Amino acid sequence: MASPAVAEKQVMVVGMDDSEHSTYALEWTLDHFFTPFASNHPFKLVLVHAKPTPSSVVGLAGPGAPEVLPMVEADLKKMATRIIGAAREFCLSKSVHDVIVDVVEGDARNVLCEAVEKHHASILVVGSHGYGPIKRAVLGSVSDYCAHHAHCTVMIVKRPKIKH
Repeated sequence: MASPAVAEKQVMVVGMDDSEHSTYALEWTLDHFFTPFASNHPFKLVLVHAKPTPSSVVGLAGPGAPEVLPMVEADLKKMATRIIGAAREFCLSKSVHDVIVDVVEGDARNVLCEAVEKHHASILVVGSHGYGPIKRAVLGSVSDYCAHHAHCTVMIVKRPKIKH
């Protein structure tokens, strides 16, 4: 008698940056989709951090840029390590141990949509910075871009407004 096929877990990708918005989105996701102390969670969790390129942070105009780029690269690597380390520790504190981590250099919009494809994700979770229409038009919205371009369900997690 053949054993029944084991259904593979669906993949949930969570975008991480250095903002409190992505930290809140991860916390919300763990609280709502990952039962504490359960060994069999319904999703495989993938944390993705888009590390900016040094040239996108500094710009290549002006003398001295070549000397500055290695220092900027080192700082960006340290920042990525800190962000992913804190996210991994937070997952462990919520008893989620099986976490895949991806740090990919590039623009967050593209990195997250590519991560969805790479990991065959069924859900992408991103935090919302809560930009208004003008800031969103000028800065661009990662969550808005992903909602329109990712080939999966996109969950945009907003922090509740604090009542005064």
